[in-house]
Amino acid sequence: MVGVAFDVGAVPYNPDGWGPMDSITAANNNNNLPLNVPYAPFNRSDKLGRIADWTRNFNNQTRNRNPADSAFDFTLDDSFPASADDDNTFRLVDGKPPPKPKFGPKWRYQQQKQLPQRRDEELEARKREAEKDKARRDRQYHQNRSNPHNNRREAAVCKSSVEIQPEWNMHDQIPFSTFTKLSYNVPEPEDLLMCGALEYYDRSIDRTNPKNERRLERFKNRNFFKVTTIDDPVIRRLANEDKATVFATDTILSTLMCATRSVYSWDIVVQRVGNKLFFDKRDGSQLDLLAVHETSQEPLPEAKDDINSAHSLSVEAAYINQNFSQQVLVRNGNKDTFDEPNPFANEGEEVASVAYKYRRWKLDNDMYLVARCEVHSVVELNKQKSFLTVNALNEFDSKYSGVDWRQKLETQRGAVLATELKNNANKLAKWTAQALLASADMMKLGYVSRIHPRDHFNHVILGVVGYKPKDFAAQINLNTNNMWGIVKSIVDLCMKLNEGKYVIVKDPSKPQIRIYEVPADAFENDYVEEPIPEDEQVQPTAEGADGGEEAAVAATTDDVEDKPVDAQA
Repeated sequence: MVGVAFDVGAVPYNPDGWGPMDSITAANNNNNLPLNVPYAPFNRSDKLGRIADWTRNFNNQTRNRNPADSAFDFTLDDSFPASADDDNTFRLVDGKPPPKPKFGPKWRYQQQKQLPQRRDEELEARKREAEKDKARRDRQYHQNRSNPHNNRREAAVCKSSVEIQPEWNMHDQIPFSTFTKLSYNVPEPEDLLMCGALEYYDRSIDRTNPKNERRLERFKNRNFFKVTTIDDPVIRRLANEDKATVFATDTILSTLMCATRSVYSWDIVVQRVGNKLFFDKRDGSQLDLLAVHETSQEPLPEAKDDINSAHSLSVEAAYINQNFSQQVLVRNGNKDTFDEPNPFANEGEEVASVAYKYRRWKLDNDMYLVARCEVHSVVELNKQKSFLTVNALNEFDSKYSGVDWRQKLETQRGAVLATELKNNANKLAKWTAQALLASADMMKLGYVSRIHPRDHFNHVILGVVGYKPKDFAAQINLNTNNMWGIVKSIVDLCMKLNEGKYVIVKDPSKPQIRIYEVPADAFENDYVEEPIPEDEQVQPTAEGADGGEEAAVAATTDDVEDKPVDAQA
């Protein structure tokens, strides 16, 4: 086999250093270049973005180009005349852009206007905007409040409980922030007298639940008395006997004791007669009614005629509370009587089950306070009698509270109570204070709801819970020493005033009270707006009740219509 000689070629010798000589390298490069291939010289300072890019599209001439790509741009080179002719004859068939993946990484970083608008996304966006708007309003509200720690609802219309007359002279103005620091310890009270009669508590009512609800009855034949201090014959007799210096009722004292939790305006009349002090209420005062959703963040309708307005709910709650306190009794004629009969009832008149305890507290060395306290029922356990106070919470529309009692009361009773403590903190604190003043052994709370949210005449009892007043006071952070500290400070302030008539008014929009001096004949000729009798009120329509027939049956099976709250005996 004949071998073919392999020509290695001439290797020039470079006497000046390593590598080929410069003159030979330049000559070889120029001779070995292929024809019609563009050649771009590079310098060491040039930045090369890429070696080959097959994805570039130069149709968009307006976009900014990378300067490093200019070395690869041969569009203006005349070395390819054939390709230029092909470009002139080329026609694009499909001009639509390539489809983009909906859920790829590129979709994630596109602008919001390019996102597919789906219905659920729109709903979520609206919900987020509504939450942001509500948070913004809450921030503005809390910034406008003088006390940022009080989460109170900003009332749309702030109205004083009594119209301030121009001839009234303001003596003092006390902010609630000073009340929170007060503390005063009083000894155990002394019972001076007990009047009235109590019926026994029906313990079967405790087994009521949403699945076994009871219809709330109404009592027309039983009278309920809301007599003020100065009109009480027993207090007049005790004042003539110099049994005390200060006289009041448990309703008035509890209003003062829980003043820091109040939002709505209220007023208390103070009469200084000689060295004695009488705390009274006006005829038709708001103290006779029960505020509903007073400390809630959700505003109630402003129209007074609306069944869910603050005034309408207060009247409805007062009726519910009265009827509930009588329905939980045995009502078999067996009563527990006391020293004297009911001081406000006429002979032969049927009155509600209530007992009045006239108790005396020692406020100072020569200062005593006598208050009329109420208990509503009695129960005998282990051959010992225990006194009870009975009150009812009412649900009018679960949309306002956010908790449906029929669904949550049996399984999440703590959540229902927590919601009521948030929305009705002042009312529950006043009930607790009244139970503590009367030294009641147990306070019963009933949960009463409307049959239908638009039917404010018919109600059902969904449950009854019992608490010991001291334990419940600790649970709602109600300090007894602070309560008496508030009363003691107001009594000391009023004892420094001259003889005459004064009124304590809670400011409708600020957490403070004001003391005005009023004429002696003030509030004597006030016009009291009596509640409209139920038979004259507009009954709910068929769609507002559970049904026309059921509403008619309910009206006939119920005992009677509500008895208005009596202002005096």
